[in-house]
Formats: sequence, structure tokens, C-alpha cells
Amino acid sequence: MASVTRYLDRMLHLPVNLTKSAVDRLVHRTYLGFKFLKSRGHYRIGVAPESLRRVKRRLRELTDRHAPGRLEERIQAVNRFLAGWVGYFALAETPTPLRELDSWIRHRFRAIVWRRWKRVRTRYRELRTLGMPEWKTGELANARKGPWRMAAGP
Repeated sequence: MASVTRYLDRMLHLPVNLTKSAVDRLVHRTYLGFKFLKSRGHYRIGVAPESLRRVKRRLRELTDRHAPGRLEERIQAVNRFLAGWVGYFALAETPTPLRELDSWIRHRFRAIVWRRWKRVRTRYRELRTLGMPEWKTGELANARKGPWRMAAGP
């Protein structure tokens, strides 16, 4: 590492940040939000865990259950944000984290909707309009569980 740093500094006049730079195996480092995985002798590109944490943190801000505003506007804001994010990580060859992120976002939106249906009467009416069977509608509308748990159901 010392010889590379010396070359970059003296010959190319490029400063090297020693806290960020390292010489290591490809699978142990992340680069611009990507991680590299080795399977069956081939390398694949994936999304780094820190990138997933950052996107979830931003999505939590955009889908705050307690914030006012129309649901359609929130969905549009999330779609705008995710279009850019997914466009950047389009090279990733690991679809599982993206599938899990999609599932998590849908769960959050269902929790927002459930929280907005505050009264049993509203829950009952809305569940019936969605085509839920009558016996299940009464059971779910009267449930005393939190919005996150209720959003995981049917």
C-alpha cells in the first residue's frame, strides 16, 4: 500500500485518504455502494448492506405513518426516489435484496392505510369494499393489534 500511495502522491499528484483506502480481496471491500460476491468461480455484483440501510432510512422518512398528506403523493415521492436508486443499482445481479425491499415498502404502505382507518366502522366498510369475506371482515376490523402487525395479514 505504501508504494502505491507514494506513486499516486508524487507522480500523479493525487491525494490518498488512508482511512478510506485499502488493499484487500474484492469480496471484502465495497465500492460506490456495491459489493462483490464470488460464487462458483465467478464474481457477481450486489448491493452493499450500508446502501440498503441508507435507502431504508430514506424510505422511512418518505413513508412516515404519522405524517399528514395524501397517500398518492407519498407513493409518487417513493416512486421518484426509487426510480433513481434502482437505476443506479441496475448492475446488481442479486435480485433478492431488491425483492425484499419491495415487499417491505408494500408492507409499510399497508400499515399507513390501516392506521388511517382509525374506527372499526371505517375498517369494516373498507375491508368489505376490498372483497373480504364477511366473517373475516368482522374479525379483522375489531382486532386490537398494531398497524404493522395488521399490515402483514390478508
